[in-house]
Amino acid sequence: MASLFRSSITRLVAAPPAARGALRPSSQAAGPAPNFGIMFDIDGVIVRGKTVLPWAPEAFSLLYDQERSRWRVPSIFVTNAGNTLRQEKADRLSDWLNVPVTEDQVVMSHSPIKMFTEYHDKHVLVMGQGSVRAIATSLGFTQVTTMDELRHAFPNLDAVDHKRRRAAPCAFNKYFPRIEAVVMFGEPVRWETSLQLLLDVLMTNGHPSTAPLAVPYPHLPVLACNMDLQWMAEAPMPRFGHGAFLLCVENLYKKLTGCHLVYTALIGKPSEITYRHGEHVLQAEAANLGLGPLKNIYCIGDNICTDIFGANLYNNYLHRRAQDLLAGSLAGSRSIDNLVSSSGSHLSGAESCYSVLVETGVFSADGDGPPVSLEHSPRDFLPVEDSYKEPSISTFHVLDAVQTILSQENFPLAPSV
Repeated sequence: MASLFRSSITRLVAAPPAARGALRPSSQAAGPAPNFGIMFDIDGVIVRGKTVLPWAPEAFSLLYDQERSRWRVPSIFVTNAGNTLRQEKADRLSDWLNVPVTEDQVVMSHSPIKMFTEYHDKHVLVMGQGSVRAIATSLGFTQVTTMDELRHAFPNLDAVDHKRRRAAPCAFNKYFPRIEAVVMFGEPVRWETSLQLLLDVLMTNGHPSTAPLAVPYPHLPVLACNMDLQWMAEAPMPRFGHGAFLLCVENLYKKLTGCHLVYTALIGKPSEITYRHGEHVLQAEAANLGLGPLKNIYCIGDNICTDIFGANLYNNYLHRRAQDLLAGSLAGSRSIDNLVSSSGSHLSGAESCYSVLVETGVFSADGDGPPVSLEHSPRDFLPVEDSYKEPSISTFHVLDAVQTILSQENFPLAPSV
């Protein structure tokens, strides 16, 4: 890389453009306006399970000015979790970090689904944990069936746990409205039930009341959120995430039908659409603070295969998009711009996105955890160049990461008096 530096708290840092040029004039030092913002992962960065990591509150004390009751640096939270509403997650973050966090600062793995408006009036099967019906409704879906409701309508389909089966099927299940799309928010609690009934729905074109004469293909639209193969909780080793469940679905579908499961959309990190939506949210936060468009975005995470890979993908997208704009075309930016533009006004302006790795979650620099391999990335993102797993900045923990970012941007650690 063009410029590297070492410090007592950072082993390897790739300096962004702002750090390569001349320092900002001293007249700005008293209260500079940042032209950068930060996206934070949550699990493995701020908390592990229900335990707040000890460096997190101090890190955010550098970003929020308590005396002026305002954020010094635009900051948002981008998580692959999808089992709760944004306001609930914001309330927890406020308690954990001792700073006020609003739902407008929270991007859940399912947040970008709001842009897929063509599915909002279809009858959708939603899967995951927690209040999935409320989550689906908040995103704009109007006809929702949960996996538990489907199991009650077709009790004979769930044949593993006999204690949960009803004595007889419902006589009206043949009148059950056909499922038109599947939305997967996250891993379910009962994998065996969800795997069986999901495959039944896909193989019967949305109505598992009778066996199909032939398996329909292409199958129903499938929108999946959260591709984490693993995530870090209180356990000493990473736990299976929704990516592991998706892997089961993909392989079972291929084994049963001989065909590949095709996703209509894969949403959540490392998908570029999630980072594009995240940038819109971050730029909106900057505008609320009276700041102009942010040029540099820093993404702090603990997972090479989602956080680092995704931020590097988005950095590549930003650079490619800039080249396409200079050439008068967006043909090289794939369908992301078409999707964003069709869903309303979205803020932009970033020129670079820097990936920042911390060692408090899935990744372990000491080799205590499993080996880092982008082969753990979602099926539809393979193969992957090894360069995408290299973070722009490598640090110990979130406080270390924030201090390094502020230093890189020549931004004071403490607010001006």
